[in-house]
Order: sequence, then structure tokens, then C-alpha cells
Amino acid sequence: MNEKTNVNFKLTAIRGATTTKGDTESFVKDAVIELIQELITLNNLKQENIISITFTVTKDLTSCFPAYIARKFFNFDSVAFLDCQQMFVPGDINFCIRLMALVNLSYDRKPVHPYLNESSKLRPDRC
Repeated sequence: MNEKTNVNFKLTAIRGATTTKGDTESFVKDAVIELIQELITLNNLKQENIISITFTVTKDLTSCFPAYIARKFFNFDSVAFLDCQQMFVPGDINFCIRLMALVNLSYDRKPVHPYLNESSKLRPDRC
């Protein structure tokens, strides 16, 4: 983005999460694609407005990297990605993928945080 465009945007952190049906590459891929599509749609984002996305996954998800899926499926070559393992807390939701996206959001928009599937239990105030 050029500097003239930047004055219309504010740097914003958007949180979100989803769950998968299990630990397979196919289940994780479907969940990541759905989560990113919701993030984009709900916040009216364009690719050039997404700066970075950090994913965390619960310890029961080991089949693939969410960042790899997001980068390849959406052609997000200019987005910085990071995958991390979520800290283990007994009783946490299983098969959970969380994200924090840093984006340039229009000043006139409030962020919408997508919490999908079983992850809606994490933040019922945002669902």
C-alpha cells in the first residue's frame, strides 16, 4: 500500500478460531480455509491489507501446518505466517486452531472476530 492509502486504515489485531473433525490433513485444510474465508468476508479484507497471521493449534493437531495451507490456498505470498503449539490446559477444546491476524482495517470498520464450530465456546460474546 502506498502512504496516501495508509491514512484510511488502522493497524488492527483480529482473533479467531475453529475446530476440526480430527487430525488429518484434509480436516485441517477444510477448517483453515473456512476460518480464513470468514476472516476476509466478515472484515471486508483485501489480500494487501493482511500483514501477518499467527496460528496456534492444540497438541492433538500434528498432521500439517495451517500456515502452509493458508499461504498456498489463498496465494498469500506477501503475508507473514507463524505456526505455534497452543499451551496445554486440561479441559481445553480438542482439535482447535486459533489465529491472530494483523491487518490494516478501514477506520470506519470495527473488527469482527470469527469463532467457528466448537471454538464458539471460547468466546460466546463474539459469536
